[in-house]
Amino acid sequence: MYNYTFIEKYGRLRQQLVAGGVALAGIVLIGTLWYWLVEKWSFSESAYMTIITLSTVGFSEVRPLGERGRIFTIGLILMGLITIGYIVNRFTEALIQGYFQEGIKLRQEKSVIESLEQHYIVCGFGRTGRYVAREFAAEGIPFVIIDDDLEEVEEIKQLGYTVIFGDATLDETLVRAKIDLAVCVVTALPSDAQNLYTILSAKTLNPRIRAIARASTEEAVQKLQRAGADAVVSPYITGGKRLAAAALRPQVMDFVDGIITGSNRSYYLEEFLIDSEVCPYVGKSLREAKLRSQSGALVLAIRRYDGNLIAGPTGETLILERDALICMGTAEQLRELNQILGPIGSKSLRLPKQK
Repeated sequence: MYNYTFIEKYGRLRQQLVAGGVALAGIVLIGTLWYWLVEKWSFSESAYMTIITLSTVGFSEVRPLGERGRIFTIGLILMGLITIGYIVNRFTEALIQGYFQEGIKLRQEKSVIESLEQHYIVCGFGRTGRYVAREFAAEGIPFVIIDDDLEEVEEIKQLGYTVIFGDATLDETLVRAKIDLAVCVVTALPSDAQNLYTILSAKTLNPRIRAIARASTEEAVQKLQRAGADAVVSPYITGGKRLAAAALRPQVMDFVDGIITGSNRSYYLEEFLIDSEVCPYVGKSLREAKLRSQSGALVLAIRRYDGNLIAGPTGETLILERDALICMGTAEQLRELNQILGPIGSKSLRLPKQK
């Protein structure tokens, strides 16, 4: 795995090799023009004489040379030896240090990033960001991480995640992460100000993107929401509530943790967005749709388009256009439910992997 100081070294070495090649071509041109214009040889003889001189193969002169021609040929040999030696030295260094292999790897990683679409962007790989990445990897969804710490970037690459080295608060970095084609951005940067700038940039570059932000204080939560964050999570506030819940209702918390996190769980929670163009049950009740009997998955709640949440819907609850069905089931049950409700774009990509 390379670290990003390699990029500068690789670029400098490539420039040196190109400069050496240009210098060698210039020497060949000078030698050819001398024998052609000054010695009055044919162009082919001039080029041949230049090449055998620079390659030091030991062939005899094409034609007899005078003192002036021999002095020029000596200078041509010296310039050629110096230039070729320089090129060989740079090329050997590139082979020994693996610059060519790393260059290929760099191009492959760039190709992976350029092919991203319908992906998630994680900004920051600190204590919060690494757990976000772990959950995304467990769900098998495409994502890219943005971080500006070289040591963190090395660790990310060793874990096999796609990473972009850069400042997530800058528009150019988000553009490199294909923000225009992403479905969600999660900002888990160290400071609330950085998260605020990132949310503003993300929403400006892609107003349709879902933005999730980390906040340290209640005041920051409000500011991030005003900046356009669709959801704001404060590790301290949320952590305090979960600690209290774990103390008061431990079995409930164990159950909830078991279905929303980890890669080895048996049951999953998933949300399905209802689209009338592909879902045949719009306008029908849950009893008429028979989703439970067809798939085995349980509809726990329905969030209407206006934001109203219906918890524990009954058989008479209607399925409406643009509803979000929150369901629980095994991986296979959720896949079956996805087929029943019809293809729903990016949500179908989020279904859990078959174990």
